[in-house]
Amino acid sequence: MDFTDSQLERYARHIMLPEVGGTGQERLLRARVLVVGAGGLGSPLLLYLAAAGVGTLGVVDPDVVDLSNLQRQVIHDGGSLGRPKVDSAAERIRAINPEIVVERHHTKLTAANAAELIAGYDVIADGTDNFTARFLINDTCFFTGKTLVSAAILRFEGQISTFKPHLGPAHPCYRCLFPEPPPPGLVPSCAEGGVFGALAGAIGSFQAIEVLKELLGIGDSLSGHLLLIDGLTSTFRKIKVPRDPDCRLCGPAPEVLLSQ
Repeated sequence: MDFTDSQLERYARHIMLPEVGGTGQERLLRARVLVVGAGGLGSPLLLYLAAAGVGTLGVVDPDVVDLSNLQRQVIHDGGSLGRPKVDSAAERIRAINPEIVVERHHTKLTAANAAELIAGYDVIADGTDNFTARFLINDTCFFTGKTLVSAAILRFEGQISTFKPHLGPAHPCYRCLFPEPPPPGLVPSCAEGGVFGALAGAIGSFQAIEVLKELLGIGDSLSGHLLLIDGLTSTFRKIKVPRDPDCRLCGPAPEVLLSQ
């Protein structure tokens, strides 16, 4: 494709990178990314994907903006209170980069609609805050052959990984790491346990980096690894996550689990 003068100026700092260049920037402009959750993680993730020139961003979120969100969900502001998060996010994305196409899905992701929503995108980014959604997204990505970049935060800690088991035995799925959701009440939600607002910005930005790397095919993928970040001690740990040969989902006899 031929870049316009404004595109050449907007993306100049990307295009001058040998790992990106004009070919990579063109790939980003043609890419489609679905972000599930326009909250603490989805906010910086969407902002940086839009700024980077990812051409089409899908946003899935059933909620409206609440005052308690504004401590960390930086894509929204006081003028957005009571509005659907997908509408507030779309408005901010367009303000940053009016060329981006925003596809709003003001709905809850469920087993009934997940496959249809996810199938239309190249990479899926999970920014949800509950295990039911995380397992559903993982399972659907496996059956639709989509790469998943997943992140989670609680209190002062965060984690990020990439899952693409459809590419073969070297790549585990989320269930290889966490075979089943924890019992109810064992792991508190952010509403119950709290979350350090700035941590959401840091983890969501790392998630954006991983999504862009997957779209561009550059660097070392986090597939097969889990990145752990502790905001209180300023420590980073990267641990290996092998594929579980007996995984109920991506093992030799896949089951249609879909968050069960």
